[in-house]
Amino acid sequence: MSAGTASQADRWIGRGEALARLGVKAQTLYAYVSRGRITARPDPEDPRRSLYAVSDIVRLSGDEPETGDIGQWLPPPEEAETSTVEVRSSVSMSVHGRLFYRGMDAVQLAEAATLEDVARLMWDARSVNPFAEVRPRVGTTPGPSARGRVFAALARRAEEDAELKVRPAEALRIECARVLDEAVDAVAGPGPRLFLHQRLARAWKVQERDAHLVRRALVLSGDDGLDAAAMATRTAAAGGASPAGAALAGLAVLTGSSLIVDLARESAWVLAVRRQAVDAARRAHEAGALSGFGDPAWPGGDPRAAALLAVADLPPDLTRAMREGREMTGRAPTFGLALVAVTRRLELPREAAADLLMIGRLAGLLAHALDQTTNGSPIRGRLRYVGPEPGAN
Repeated sequence: MSAGTASQADRWIGRGEALARLGVKAQTLYAYVSRGRITARPDPEDPRRSLYAVSDIVRLSGDEPETGDIGQWLPPPEEAETSTVEVRSSVSMSVHGRLFYRGMDAVQLAEAATLEDVARLMWDARSVNPFAEVRPRVGTTPGPSARGRVFAALARRAEEDAELKVRPAEALRIECARVLDEAVDAVAGPGPRLFLHQRLARAWKVQERDAHLVRRALVLSGDDGLDAAAMATRTAAAGGASPAGAALAGLAVLTGSSLIVDLARESAWVLAVRRQAVDAARRAHEAGALSGFGDPAWPGGDPRAAALLAVADLPPDLTRAMREGREMTGRAPTFGLALVAVTRRLELPREAAADLLMIGRLAGLLAHALDQTTNGSPIRGRLRYVGPEPGAN
């Protein structure tokens, strides 16, 4: 790659120059952005205006090398095997065994913050409250399960919010607040406009003194670094999806992940423990099937699990199960197991641990969608073709 090409890949230009280079009307430019063919970001000097990636415009305008030689477009085999995609994020990070949302300790936030507070933090909306603009939606979201209703609510918003124009950051934050609000309604149903955790607690008939456990679980579920769900969300946002559409992509990945599968296994194990005391845990451990202890991402133990279990006030059977499971495996309980234990302690529906994780994580996925749309660097992946050669029979 020449020096000119390298510098060009990092350049951004205004709308006038982009239209001149492409030779199209403004509406066509917006369509390119919406469909992910041109990456756009707000102008740092004037957020009402947008800047466009020169590299995308060069590609669409045809000002590229001739494509007759397929080899020139393929990286060397060594590069293709080891290349990675780097994505910049300002949403969360983990360091020294702690999780931080935009620089603030997630465990400390869980002591008093609501999900709305944490959403505003992750959405970089601390000076303005986007939830103040939210009004309850008339009607209910159909579906036999909470997860299905959340997906239906996000799909509806994705269709409603799809526009062929770049929206200012504040408008996007209000969209995110509406998406999160409607997702909670999809789980909890309509009712008084309380805090999000209070609406869920009310729907699940949680006593007021225990509602803080729902709040803590939601806050601690907010984000988990740049995993596959966050990456899917960012890729969809970079391709022009609305916050709801991008978050829907992330939730689809999350619900198919090992985390959700493990939640189901941990829930079944906890139910068995409550029926048969710790003998069930011992037999599961001896069979090599004891789930919920040890997370490779947290070799010293997940601080979210420790924080949630410390205030859960578990009954004796679950307390003993946690202690003996740790003694048998030599590993700390996972955050998933902590969620399951709390939902069993509150006698919530069997899928409530997954529902709490899904709603809490939705706030973080919306943050990734916002971050990618407003501040994110272009996502440049390389698809290496390994199929039949052109013209092969």
